[in-house]
Amino acid sequence: MDNASYRFGEKLTLEITGESHGPFVRAVLSGLPAGFCPDQEELRSFMLRRASSGKTGATERHEDDVPEFTAGLRDGCTDGSPLVIRIANADVRTQDYDTLSRVPRPGHADLAAYRKYGFIPSGGGAFSGRMTAPLCAAGGIVIQLLRERGIGIFSHLFSVGEVFDIPYDPMAPTAENCPDFPAVSPRYAKLMKMEIESAMRAGDSVGGVIECAVRGLPAGLGGPLYEGVEGAIASAVFAVPAVKGIEFGSGFSSARMRGSANNDGYRIRDDEVAFESNCSGGILGGITTGMPLIFRTAVKPTPSIALPQHSVDLKRMEDTVLEVKGRHDTCIALRALPAIEASCALALYDMILKEET
Repeated sequence: MDNASYRFGEKLTLEITGESHGPFVRAVLSGLPAGFCPDQEELRSFMLRRASSGKTGATERHEDDVPEFTAGLRDGCTDGSPLVIRIANADVRTQDYDTLSRVPRPGHADLAAYRKYGFIPSGGGAFSGRMTAPLCAAGGIVIQLLRERGIGIFSHLFSVGEVFDIPYDPMAPTAENCPDFPAVSPRYAKLMKMEIESAMRAGDSVGGVIECAVRGLPAGLGGPLYEGVEGAIASAVFAVPAVKGIEFGSGFSSARMRGSANNDGYRIRDDEVAFESNCSGGILGGITTGMPLIFRTAVKPTPSIALPQHSVDLKRMEDTVLEVKGRHDTCIALRALPAIEASCALALYDMILKEET
């Protein structure tokens, strides 16, 4: 597992290596066009959205997360070879995980990893949210490439616990968040912060739902069965640790609706076929319709909590009670937004390249 790598994509491929408590994590991005000059400041701003500093209930582990390009750039522009991005792990405290090397955290991948590899990796290893750092670095670059094609990706916290934000209006021209919190409504942003703070004071954690909107996608991308856009995005998004569900458009609520309410009617507007609504989330039959692509991702509560939990000591093979110490997020969803956007961007750009070849 120490030297393992994890790969996604066909025409645009991303390979991620490293672990949470290793010396670094790394991304190798292949399939980029030569001559593209990524905006380094924009990429840095994108990475800061994932950073813990200044976020309510975020871990006290602070990493600079400055991407170091070790190959694939010449004079600041892609040269056609694989782009190699290295991010150092500097603020590591392995001692915080001494107990966790034998006592698996309920809700975490610790026990599954032990049964597969024979040990529990320090800091969660490749199962850690730390792996989203190279994902965001690679995806942040692809987001810039998509924008050159007129495609924009936005996200916000749709919910935290039982507090819900205002959904994106798929018919609106833009999608803007509050300046200091990733929500549409300032009122619900405040309530979400309170929900996170309440869980933090209780030594607990709380889950959330991320809503993502993609605008500017051309109609006709994707295909039926295994060629569908939903499947490609879902495959990429489920690589983000703590993701437990995804829905497109009206999603699971469509199972409670009648067809007359869920069907998107058509009208002629300016000599073009226009949609009256967007319950399909911009996808029908696995193919984009030209409407905004809308999906929501469920992110579970952080498994590492200070409250007592039933677990087992794998060395002594006896029951025990675990109270997790160390530095952990109260609400993972708060920092996962750029990872969801990055995953979406990688899946879409790979599909675009496949259809252009």
